[in-house]
This record gives sequence, C-alpha cells and structure tokens, in this order.
Amino acid sequence: MDLCECNLKVERVMPMTIDLETLANHDLSDDCAVCRAQDVVSMALIPAAAAWELANELPRFSIALHGAASLLGVIMEEGVPRRELEAALSDLLDEIEDGIKEDSVMGGPPQGSA
Repeated sequence: MDLCECNLKVERVMPMTIDLETLANHDLSDDCAVCRAQDVVSMALIPAAAAWELANELPRFSIALHGAASLLGVIMEEGVPRRELEAALSDLLDEIEDGIKEDSVMGGPPQGSA
C-alpha cells in the first residue's frame, strides 16, 4: 500500500490484460459494451467536461483533449504499446467522422444531443 500526495492510502491494483479489440469494436449484441460506453460518454462525460471548463474558465475542449490524453496514458502505463493505442484511436476517429458525415446528410445530429 502506498500514500498519495494527499496522504491517503492507495492500494496498487495488479495490471489487467487489455484487449483493445473488445474495447473498440461493437459485438452486435443487445448488451454491447461499446454502445453502453458510448452512451455514458455522450450523456455524462461530454456535458460534465463542458461544465467543468465553463466553471473553471478553461478554453473549450481543453478538458476533453487533456483528459483523453491522460486516460490513454493510463492505458499505456498498463502496458499497451502506443502504436496499438494509436491504431485503435484511428479506427474510432474514422467511425466518428463517418457518423458526422451521416448526420450532416440527414440534417444534423438528433435533437437533444447538443
């Protein structure tokens, strides 16, 4: 057990095997973990990041950019090579771009998703 900077006891957790394929690819089930993760991000994390930026007078998207990089850093600390992360991230960004293009053809994102 270690102490963090705030003198709280922090228990080290043994690293888990991280399968980026499972984390990034839809499994076409009714309970798809990728779909559920995307829902949590869109319903909770994106609005929270925007609110934190506003409340702390930070530039727009600063928490998104640095938060994403920091979270990816945690994955690298667990032993996932940067090249694998970059490949998975590239695929996810391609999927997001395709969704943006599809939304623009259909007249924009669904109402209430701002």
